[in-house]
Amino acid sequence: MSSSPPRVVIAGVGDTGLLSAIHLSRHADVVGISTKPGLLSGQELGMRLATPQRWARDYWVEFGRYRRLDRARLIHGEAVGLDPAERRVVVRRSDGVEQVEPYDVLVVASGVTNGFWRRPDVQTADEVSASLAAAHERLASAGSVLVIGGGAAAVSSAFQLATRFPTTRVALCFPGDAALPQHSRRVWTQVSARLAAAGVELRAGHRAVVPEGFALDAVTDAPVSWASGQAPSTADAVVWAIGRVRPNTAWLPPGLLDERGFVVVTPSLQLPGHPEIFAVGDVAATDPLRSSARNRADRLVARNIRAHLAGGRLASFEPPRRRWGSVLGVEPDGLRVFAPAGRAFRFPGWSLDSVLQPWIVRRGIYRGVRR
Repeated sequence: MSSSPPRVVIAGVGDTGLLSAIHLSRHADVVGISTKPGLLSGQELGMRLATPQRWARDYWVEFGRYRRLDRARLIHGEAVGLDPAERRVVVRRSDGVEQVEPYDVLVVASGVTNGFWRRPDVQTADEVSASLAAAHERLASAGSVLVIGGGAAAVSSAFQLATRFPTTRVALCFPGDAALPQHSRRVWTQVSARLAAAGVELRAGHRAVVPEGFALDAVTDAPVSWASGQAPSTADAVVWAIGRVRPNTAWLPPGLLDERGFVVVTPSLQLPGHPEIFAVGDVAATDPLRSSARNRADRLVARNIRAHLAGGRLASFEPPRRRWGSVLGVEPDGLRVFAPAGRAFRFPGWSLDSVLQPWIVRRGIYRGVRR
């Protein structure tokens, strides 16, 4: 007589939680809790703002299209409480009804809130589509755009908007002498040249004053003041992408969190004192860059969960010292992916829809995505 498979509850089915569920779906009874009815990726903000239909094709995907999720149970709602002693998660479904989900293993992948593009709100598919269209239309109608921030989200937004709307005046304002401080300096050397060629005005040394109580959750047109001493700036549309993230951890007991609200983890991505609870992605305090969100730690956490359940040895997550990956998004000549050392590999434009997305992403990474 066979025993029932272990139940793994994954709280948060975004970029990292989805991949963790895919890796575990053949080895456990997987239950996913998601505030959206599909993957609403936090990647490639610039493409999302400039070309939302193309972006949605690859980054806003209903869960039913993922073949490896056929065996999983997805709950449209949000985690609102956790009882570690009883191993139970309290879930408030999208219809407002609360239910309790028991678990053998819990994966905390609830991510972060970051501006208007990463929000914890429970939304329907129509509401998500409407928000994508609203942000795009707001920027498409602007004669001038000010993008504030020095990270990849800000840089890609400035580039994609300037490329998509060549008559729009686009300025990128960042606090240091160079943007992308968490990447190799080689990356900024190459990216800044492409920004300039696209017509983006680069304003170094501009540190914005964030208005009191401002949540950074909308494209605005209010004047921007600078703590670095420059005169206030105005534009028809202002995109705040300054990286001020807030972890989505209000549902967790405070004793599981660090002073900033991120989940404390060991090198094996387990919570100290709770080996049955794992955390992965932007919500996990693995290192200063919280890099388990971008370095395929989904594979590691799935392997470690299987090892934990089998009484085996767990591996450690080793964070890289630099960020890597795509910065600008899809360009006219293809897609550039930067290695940690700063060297770029370019996928030619012709290969994106014939090789990269169908074979490397949909089949290789996601193990099959239905049309």
